Amino acid sequence: MTRDDLLGPPELVAQRLLGALLSSRDVVVRVVDVEAYGGAEDAASHAHRGLTARNASMFGPPGTLYVYLSYGIHHCANVVCGPEGEAAAVLVRGVEVLAGADLVATRRGRTDPRGRLDGPGRVCQGLALTRAHDGLDLLAPTAAVRLGDGSVGALESIVSSPRIGISKERDRRWRFSLREPGEGS
Repeated sequence: MTRDDLLGPPELVAQRLLGALLSSRDVVVRVVDVEAYGGAEDAASHAHRGLTARNASMFGPPGTLYVYLSYGIHHCANVVCGPEGEAAAVLVRGVEVLAGADLVATRRGRTDPRGRLDGPGRVCQGLALTRAHDGLDLLAPTAAVRLGDGSVGALESIVSSPRIGISKERDRRWRFSLREPGEGS
């Protein structure tokens, strides 16, 4: 994955991120569910009202990790996709665990028999991501958290739906998920 792959309208970059690999220490996951968030023009975006201390990394270059604390409880991880100075990001909502399942289970205090982490808080918990990781360059060769190439399977399709857990801009179909034939939403 390159910066050019991650630069563009968030709803397009979100679809490019499906199937990508995300690694943190001894855990590797495959991205299967994401939501796109624009900047000033997207009222559901943290950047809608401009630059703040909380969302500063969202204004960084493509490939920057933006981690925030939601409701004071759950960390949420985003991949920045706007040009530097123009906020846009893609929230990682769900992943398949490919390596490090035992470590993920220990961090979460439970095992998911499907081998998935569904929900942005669970993703961050499984990968041990916190605000301390905010602003990391996901493409740096020595980064503690890395984003790499992956793929969409031959039998998988990309499904779009409205974003969830927000009160504004609910009608945008900027949630994108990988589905196999016969799999529900």
